[in-house]
Amino acid sequence: MDNLNTHKKASLYEAFEPAEAKRIADKLGIHYTPKHGSWLNMAEIEMSVMSRQCPAERMSSIERLESEALASAEKRSPKRAKVDWRCATGDARIKLKKLYPSIGV
Repeated sequence: MDNLNTHKKASLYEAFEPAEAKRIADKLGIHYTPKHGSWLNMAEIEMSVMSRQCPAERMSSIERLESEALASAEKRSPKRAKVDWRCATGDARIKLKKLYPSIGV
């Protein structure tokens, strides 16, 4: 799950009665993705590219959307576009320190 403000158990209490919100919240195990360098970032990058390549009007059907998505993929595939992560493991251990276990000395 990304870190959007609605992706918190507290937001359930805004949408449901307290008993129902608690019932749902008790079933959830939320695991957040890192703010940078996640699969979600890659998906958002691809969606951004596709939105710039596709016509500006609304898609009239799921078939049209599928056709445009396939055309976009066919156009990009030969370019072999890659995501160039600039965060090395050592940097991640510093930036994401709270996610890594610490060993007491």
